[in-house]
Amino acid sequence: MRQANLDRPLCVVPSVPFRLDVQSFLADCRARNLSPKTQRIYAETLTVFQKWTTRQRIEEVTPGDLRAYLVHLQDTGHNPGGTHQHYRVLKTFFRWLLAEEVIETNPMARVKPPKLPQELLDPVPLADVSKMLATCDKSFTGHRDRAVLLALLDTGCRATEFVALNMADVNLSSGAVIVRQGKGGKFRTVFLGARSRRDLLRYLRLRGELGDGPLWVTTEGSRLTYAGLRQIVRRRANWAGVAEPCLHSFRRAFALACLRNGVDLISLQRLMGHADLSVLKRYLAQVEADLQLVGQLPRGLPLHCHSEERSDEESRL
Repeated sequence: MRQANLDRPLCVVPSVPFRLDVQSFLADCRARNLSPKTQRIYAETLTVFQKWTTRQRIEEVTPGDLRAYLVHLQDTGHNPGGTHQHYRVLKTFFRWLLAEEVIETNPMARVKPPKLPQELLDPVPLADVSKMLATCDKSFTGHRDRAVLLALLDTGCRATEFVALNMADVNLSSGAVIVRQGKGGKFRTVFLGARSRRDLLRYLRLRGELGDGPLWVTTEGSRLTYAGLRQIVRRRANWAGVAEPCLHSFRRAFALACLRNGVDLISLQRLMGHADLSVLKRYLAQVEADLQLVGQLPRGLPLHCHSEERSDEESRL
């Protein structure tokens, strides 16, 4: 018995539980000040994977485990987009583990991403938008909703970016709008056309005291929320007798209109705040029939395809 004790190593390093690796990763995400939404997605996705796997140590996870997990997600009703999101989160997590030298090899490096169907990126029909605009009267909500619909089309903003805009972000003379809370914490400049600026001014005159607060407000004066924005679109669609468009379809309409008016992909990437060109290439495929016409358009078109006039500030960007 004594000899057995002497044969034991002097220092036994306990295995680190899988959950501590996840916690360390999430702590790093907080330290890098990633958006709350991104942190929530990482936490929820890794929790699901942790509950599914039987591995106690992260070093034990194999490419086969990861492939089996993706198959499990598909078999339990996850749509292709949801499964692909789990793949992206795990890829980020294991890449971080490798960089932190928690693991020696990355099992995700041998796992191919699940294929995503190339669905048609449907824009909001402009005829439907015209009918929705026709329901806007001369009341405060009528002027506000009209300005909202036109600004969604003109800027191509994401809904969360749109409701986060403040008065100080808008130059009513040039139409330049600074998006400060873009995806990934990046800011960019988008533009309002002359028609949008005119309706925005009408809404602001009725609103009264402006200050430096939110650009879009409710009838009580509080900032318009994502749910409130969706309710505006839903209400106007119902009154117009058209199908309710999703908020993102306004962004798609902006992208397609820009491409059809000759805006190049790099400029459109800057306007939309995309990290890469993959999604924009899908938009480009949808306007393939227009490519010959686009190639014949004169050079030097304004980046902002909706404006009836081009400001000096737009020319410099």
